[in-house]
Amino acid sequence: QVQPVESGGGLVQAGGSLRLSCAASGRTFSTYAMGWFRQAPGKEREFVAAINWSGGSTYYADSVKGRFTISRDNAKNTVYLQMNSLKPEDTAVYYCGAGAARYGSNWRVEAAYDYWGQGTQVTVSS
Repeated sequence: QVQPVESGGGLVQAGGSLRLSCAASGRTFSTYAMGWFRQAPGKEREFVAAINWSGGSTYYADSVKGRFTISRDNAKNTVYLQMNSLKPEDTAVYYCGAGAARYGSNWRVEAAYDYWGQGTQVTVSS
């Protein structure tokens, strides 16, 4: 079992950068895939990026590909989301999820994740 806790959100101007962190308690962190989702006001939660247990595979939404980078440090039980060239439409609450590996898991969908953090607000001003 892991409990994700997000940090690093804030207010940034368009074109700027932020790095989100998700620290997860639990000795089994390295066995979980980790994902970032976001939810803007009035919209449904959407997939942003995911990384498998080893960090060898990463997945991105088309809207962030080339601008965001997901990575993890299993020694620190932490996953990161480096966000560059931020746009006002990136404004949302960003959530970190942890998913136990299962055959055929689709890390682009919420149902694949077992544990969620409380979220961190990212606001990009124009």
